[in-house]
Amino acid sequence: MKTDTVAARGSGAVRRALEAELRAARARGVEQPVVVDVGGGSGGWAVPFASAGCLVTVVEPNPNALATLRRRAEEEGVSGRITVIADDSDALGAHVPAGSADLVLAHGLLEVVDDPRAVLDALATAVSPGGAVSVLVANRTAAVLHRALAGRITEAQRLLEGSDGVVAGDTVLRRYDSSGLTESLVAAGLEVTLLQGDRVISDVVPGGVREDELAEFELSASAVPALRDVAGRLHAIARRG
Repeated sequence: MKTDTVAARGSGAVRRALEAELRAARARGVEQPVVVDVGGGSGGWAVPFASAGCLVTVVEPNPNALATLRRRAEEEGVSGRITVIADDSDALGAHVPAGSADLVLAHGLLEVVDDPRAVLDALATAVSPGGAVSVLVANRTAAVLHRALAGRITEAQRLLEGSDGVVAGDTVLRRYDSSGLTESLVAAGLEVTLLQGDRVISDVVPGGVREDELAEFELSASAVPALRDVAGRLHAIARRG
């Protein structure tokens, strides 16, 4: 049975926003929304979207991740609704027609690609005029705060002052703050319609906190600007201008 529930990884706030996009697509008369998951890894989002009745294309170069994706899709019986493109994100335009996607995901991607502007341009090209781009990125401000509170003041200072918000040994090439993410999306011709936090306190809360209480708090806190701006990750929904 067709559903708009996406039981995927990530905070409730992110899932809620993506489920709203599915409802919006179906309200436009799209029976099977087209979702493109760029850097989709092992299918943490792709499989649930396919289970919700979407047609999903995953662009991912890692063969091990793709093997896991195919296994998960087979187990859930949704292999026929998932197309795998074994390629890098910068090849998106060669595989996905312009304006064809109702929803384009770039979760944990902009931090690791060589040219984030080129990737954002490709995302903006792929999405349909009524669709949306969902971007999830590591938050520079949270990284600064967490290191400072841990007593790693020198690292915190470097993260704060460096142009890309990284220090030696980081596994990402850059981090974003709210204004930097918004500016990057706008430069690609996208209009930001939602900016919220993901994992506002989940990475720092002590053990013993009830999961339902934490989930409820995260939902409430994600939209509060002061709390959003110190969340572990920033989530944006953007549309073609």
